[in-house]
Order: sequence, then C-alpha cells, then structure tokens
Amino acid sequence: MVFSSALFLALFLPAFLAAYYLSPARHRNGCALAASMVFYAWGAPRFLPLLFASCAADFLLGRAIERAHDGPARRRHLLLALAVGVNLILFLYFKYANFFVEEVNRALAALGTQKLTWVSVALPVGISFITFHKISYLVDVARGAVHAARTFRDYLLYILLFPQLIAGPILRYHWMADQLERRSLTAERIQEGIVRFSRGLAKKVLIANSLGVVADRAFAARLNELPAEYAWIGLACYTFQIYFDFSGYSDMALGLGRMMGFEFVENFDHPYVARNFTDFWRRWHISLSSWMREYLYIPLGGNRVGGVRQYVNLWIVFLLSGFWHGASWNFVAWGAWHGLFLTLDKALARTRWSRLPRLFAVPLTFLSVAFGWVLFRANNLGHAVGYFRRLLDPLAFGIGLSPLPIGEVIGNRAWAMLFVAAVLSFAPLAATGGAGSVAAHPATRAGSPHPVGFWRYASALALFFLASSALATSSFNPFIYFRF
Repeated sequence: MVFSSALFLALFLPAFLAAYYLSPARHRNGCALAASMVFYAWGAPRFLPLLFASCAADFLLGRAIERAHDGPARRRHLLLALAVGVNLILFLYFKYANFFVEEVNRALAALGTQKLTWVSVALPVGISFITFHKISYLVDVARGAVHAARTFRDYLLYILLFPQLIAGPILRYHWMADQLERRSLTAERIQEGIVRFSRGLAKKVLIANSLGVVADRAFAARLNELPAEYAWIGLACYTFQIYFDFSGYSDMALGLGRMMGFEFVENFDHPYVARNFTDFWRRWHISLSSWMREYLYIPLGGNRVGGVRQYVNLWIVFLLSGFWHGASWNFVAWGAWHGLFLTLDKALARTRWSRLPRLFAVPLTFLSVAFGWVLFRANNLGHAVGYFRRLLDPLAFGIGLSPLPIGEVIGNRAWAMLFVAAVLSFAPLAATGGAGSVAAHPATRAGSPHPVGFWRYASALALFFLASSALATSSFNPFIYFRF
C-alpha cells in the first residue's frame, strides 16, 4: 500500500484518522502502532514475524548496551557489534543475495561450470529505511546520545510508524523519543498536515506520474532507433519525475506526521538550484546524507584526516550509498559519479572554479546531476552506456529517424507538467535574486505549523481532489523508491 493509492486515500487513512482522533491521548500510540502493523502487513504479511523478532532483539540489546555504560567499554562495543551485525546480515541477505548469486553464476557460466541452484529471495517492504533506523538507534544508545527505549511498544512504533516506513525520511530516535511520550495535537497542526499532504500528493500524481510516462517510453525504446531529441526529453522528464515523486512522498509523510502530532525532519530543499554536488547533497534526501555523514563518513575519519584519505572516505560513502539504492552495477556507478564530483568539489574548493557565478554553476550542476540519473534509471550498466551514446551522438539528432511523431512521445499535458516542474524547481533562484543559499541545515526539523489561511487551505483541497481524480482515471502510478 502506498499513499498515492485509492485504497489508502479512501479507506485506510479516513478509518485511521477517525480512530486516532477519537482515542484518548494515552491510547494514541497503540492506535498508531496497530495501524502501522496493518499498513506493513498489507504488502508483506509473511515478513511481520521476522520484523517483530528482530525488533525484540534490538530492544533487548539496546537495554543491555545502555546498562553496559557502567562497565568496561569493550563489553558495550561487543554488544553493539553483535546488534549491528545481525541487522546487517539480514539486510545483506534479503537485499543482495539474489545479486551475488547471479554474479557468481555469470562467472561460473563464463568458466563453463555448472551454475548454482537458487530460489530468489523476496525483498521485504522498506528494509533499507528500517535498517537505517535500527542502526542509528543502537549506535546512539551506545554513544550515550539517547536513552534506550522505555518500552518495547515505543521502540516498535519508532520503527514501524507508517508515514515514514516505506521511504523515510530517516528519523533518529533522539528526535522522536520525546514525541513518542507526549506531543501536541492542535487544529493548526492538523490543518498544516492536510495542506502538506495534499501538496505532496499533487506533486506525485499530477507532476511525477505525467512525466514518468514519457521517461518510461524513452528508456524502454530501442536505442538504435531513439533520436537524440527524444533521449533528452526522456532524461528531462525523469530528472523531474524522480524529484517530484520522492519529494512528494516525503511531503505526504511530513503531512501525515503532523496530522498525528509528530514533527519529522525536512528531506528536500530545492536540490536543483544547487551550485555544486556538495550543495546538492545538502538539499537532496537530507536525512540520508545526514545519516551517511554521521554514521559512516565521520567514523571513517571525515574531514579530520588528510586530503587523500578524505577523498577515499567520500568514495567509500557514495559507492555504498549507490549500492544501498539497488543491487546492480549501474547503482554503484551512480554512487561513483557522485563521489567523483564531490571529490572535485573538495579539490577545487580554494580555486576560482569554486567561485563560478551562480548563473553558470547551477546549470552545470543540474546537467551533471541529470547525467547521473541516466545511471540510476537505466536497466543495467550497458543500457546506461547506450543511452549516453544517444544523448551525445551528433548523428543521432533528427526526429525523422523515429517512426513515432513527437506528439506520441510527449503530449500537451506532459509538456505543461514539465514546464511547471521546472518553474517550481528553480523558483528559489528568482526569490533570492540568484545569490545566497536557501538550503536548510541538514536534517532540520520541520518548523512549527502556522495558522492556515482560507485560500491556502482551499487551494490544497483543490489539489487533493484533482490528484484523486487523476488517480481514479489512470492506472499508471509507480513509486520509484518503493523498491529500495
């Protein structure tokens, strides 16, 4: 079940909110946990016992790690290694076992040896985000940054809370601990949540879905018959599709959280106005980049080590980030692409290249990020290389090469949504006069809600009904990050 589905909007959400608001404050956590379990079980019921068992182990080990603060540090470190190790083993098995077996069988086939027999492993819903939550909780307890969860119910709700379950944002336990015990549920917060959710739904359904149809056509086409113009249109549509798809889903998560009285962290801040890749990662999937920095980059040495070691650390972080997104070499290449440009950012930080006017820096960064999305969207590394060739081959230009007229590749509605997407993405440049940063501090918690004016509320409801109508009349409703 995803937020942008008729089942969720027409049945699950109204039933949950009615039960949640009618429940006494002391029972709302129980209501939210029950709904979260139903939400998870709807798509993956057979994995629920395993999830319960692993969460119970985390809860007990977290309490043991906290008690170990009074003893030798070695015991605490061993308990942490055990807890994190178990979670990583489960994560690697479910997400990467199929990939590794396929690679071994490919090597065996090249050697003329019999392949391994293997039954494909199903991927549990939200395993990537769940694992990140679990590891951050255990590490923070070991560091003494937060007390272990008071009750198993609190910990289970932190892991399973359905607004952030499938695609984040990635929440740290120390941001959520107080809110799990007490939170303010006001009319202003509920209204602000409705507005945020409606805008996110519109971004996902009206913009991302419209552009996704075009992107799918371009990336599914026979590359030797794909004119470069169509390849560029497909890339532009996917570049905006992935942003509005994922940021729209994050907006819906933040809106749902506010309807429940929670304040989650912001996850996007107009990433396409970034002036370099470092700035991009301060704005794109902020909770992920913040997690990678705090739990991987800094423990590896961060900026405290010498220049070459810093570059190595960046490459390690982004190669792993790419592989985290998907068990395929093109995702590793996508991580390497970002690692390369982040390394260049550091290497050129004190040169005139780092002081390029925003008028030049933003388009160059946007184009480089868009090229990286080819690696992310392609079926495999070979497909990505072929798509790059169509984009850059001067002999591939000429719509006459294709039997399809441009109107069958991208229609008027998609053109309109592409224009709207570009305006919304680059609006901060005009708002700031082309100077200065508008990025929020990484992993900044969403600001306190303000009273919602009539027209703002009415426009949000109009967007909600437009998006709902579009869902009712279309069967095309992918969610890019669902598979991660």
